[in-house]
Amino acid sequence: MVRAIVGANWGDEGKGKITDVLAADSDMVIRFQGGSNAGHTIINNYGKFALHQLPSGVFFEHITNIIGNGVALSVENFIKEINSLVERGVPKPHILVSDRAQIVMPYHILFDCYEEERLGKNSFGSTKSGIAPFYSDKFSKIGFQVNELYDDVDALKEKIDRILEVKNAIIRNVYHKEELKSEDIFNKLMEYKELLEPYVASTFDIVHDAVTSGKKVLLEGQLGSLKDTDFGIYPMVTSSNTIAGYGAVGAGGIPPYEIKDVITVVKAYSSAVGAGEFVSEIHDEAVANELRKRGGDGGEFGATTGRPRRMGWLDLVATRYGCKVQGATQVAFTVLDVLGYLDEIPVCVAYELDGKRIDYFPSTTKLKRAKPILEVLPGWKCDIRGIKKYEDLPENCRKYIEFAEKAVGVPFKMISNGPKREDIIYR
Repeated sequence: MVRAIVGANWGDEGKGKITDVLAADSDMVIRFQGGSNAGHTIINNYGKFALHQLPSGVFFEHITNIIGNGVALSVENFIKEINSLVERGVPKPHILVSDRAQIVMPYHILFDCYEEERLGKNSFGSTKSGIAPFYSDKFSKIGFQVNELYDDVDALKEKIDRILEVKNAIIRNVYHKEELKSEDIFNKLMEYKELLEPYVASTFDIVHDAVTSGKKVLLEGQLGSLKDTDFGIYPMVTSSNTIAGYGAVGAGGIPPYEIKDVITVVKAYSSAVGAGEFVSEIHDEAVANELRKRGGDGGEFGATTGRPRRMGWLDLVATRYGCKVQGATQVAFTVLDVLGYLDEIPVCVAYELDGKRIDYFPSTTKLKRAKPILEVLPGWKCDIRGIKKYEDLPENCRKYIEFAEKAVGVPFKMISNGPKREDIIYR
């Protein structure tokens, strides 16, 4: 059985915790896209962790964790994260890296920084992790697959020289920075070769064998529907497909019909990091800051960047769209406990576009003109952490969940009412 865990909105929905919870009942957890430009925060008996690239199953010794071919592999961050886990008392995870995964090169990060600098006020709010230049090179067919490090050295050197002709022309004429040297790039790749050797595997057959033998496989996505290259708020999106459908490709060539369950994570309010359209954003800074301060565990700040997240009310238009894009079979509704301080809770139920009410999520050019239509629901004014049964939640809390569930049109089967593993209510 193959399940996917993905986000409905802008990312930061709490996928790490949900993956951590469901991993306990899985045999294999696979990261299928993205890189170390976003993080999944997990709190368990080992402590609090922000995973940036590792699959969220790394805290369980029985799990085979895989970095899939669709991932933007930062070798330094990969090794650093593994060492960090071990240093904090976590048993060294069983983890494999697909030999078809491609490598984020140091110059990808440089180009990311140079381009944001060049764009100035028109920048994309990049995390400067090299993700856009990485995927650009991947699809321009000038990236480095992991398997290339273990083959023909002369062919690798020739490829480096060929790539640097183009890279250095751009550095020289567009960015006016110091040019790259072939020897430095080759030495860095040889360093990566040594670091990755214990982990590299041809994961295609390993994944296929797991699926055909009925193992429980969990696919883990990064960010959310609205950051998807095709279906998100383009161009303020990430550079990969964040939807469950891509999991069939990025996780190792799984037949798409094998993905039976798509758990789409929805936050009980909204948050976003970086630029882009955000209709339900709270523009009263005092109100936004109070929610930000109380949100998540320790506040709403990017797990990778530390940037304060932009705050908004639950956007049911965007969430309904995000769940459709993902093909959601169920919703995991997270950080509900955070809202317990509010007397009333605004919810975005529709948009106003050019003077008309709309219930659909429009393309970005129209989204820029959309305004939120809010409906105010009564709060429950108490702490709901520690509650284990749905019927024990306050009535107004249940009404809030059921109001959202009806609007989204997908069953809300998991309710997260706290940061820890055990803070989950199953319906």
